[in-house]
Amino acid sequence: MRTNFDFSPFYRSSIGFDRIFDLLENASPNADSWPPYNIAKLGEDAYRIVIAVAGFAEDDLTITHEANMLVVNGAKSEEDEAQYLHQGLALRPFVRRFELADHVIVEGARLENGLLVINLKKEIPEEMRPRRIAIESEMTKPASREIEGGKAA
Repeated sequence: MRTNFDFSPFYRSSIGFDRIFDLLENASPNADSWPPYNIAKLGEDAYRIVIAVAGFAEDDLTITHEANMLVVNGAKSEEDEAQYLHQGLALRPFVRRFELADHVIVEGARLENGLLVINLKKEIPEEMRPRRIAIESEMTKPASREIEGGKAA
C-alpha cells in the first residue's frame, strides 16, 4: 500500500505552497495520539484548541508560540511518593505540536476542569488584505478639427 503521494504535478501550477506540500509529505499517520485534543473553528478567523490534561497543574504545562508553530509541553513533577496499586492516569510527559498558518496568533490560554483551552485568531495585516484595483483608461477625446479661415480642415 502506497502512503506517499507525488505532489510534483501541483508544483507546476502553484507558487508559494511549498510549505503545505512539505507538511503533507511529512505528516505521520502513526503519530502519538496522547493527550487527546479537539480543534474547533469558532468563526471566520477564530479557532480553539482543547487538550485533555487531567492531572496536570498550570505549573506542569508550558505553551510556546514559535514561527508558525504552537508547542504545548507537559511534564509532571516527581513529588508524588505514593505506591500505586493501579495507575490508570497517564501522567507521562508529552509534547504536542500544532502547525499554524501565517498570521495566526495565540489570544490566550486557560486551564479549566482538566482541559487546557487555547484560543487562536487569524489577523491578516491591512496591507495583505484583498483590495480592489482601479482600472485606468485614457480618456479618448474625439479628434477636433481645426478650422482655418473658417474652413474645416
